[in-house]
Amino acid sequence: MEAAKVLDAKGMACPMPVVKTKKAIDEIESGDILEVHATDKGAKSDLAAWAKSGGHELMEEAEEDDVLKFWIKKA
Repeated sequence: MEAAKVLDAKGMACPMPVVKTKKAIDEIESGDILEVHATDKGAKSDLAAWAKSGGHELMEEAEEDDVLKFWIKKA
């Protein structure tokens, strides 16, 4: 999936991955995709809830070598 921006939130504890994601999504255009990498297990539910509340679409999520990856399409 082609991301307009990649956010590295690895090693950050809640709520920082969501805070950084919000800042990063403000820097891309509507319809663009933000790829987020996080290691905090709480990010899975936090980012899903945050995306839904903001009207964004969580396109895909995956886990590779203990790194959670999310692709969020900006509303």
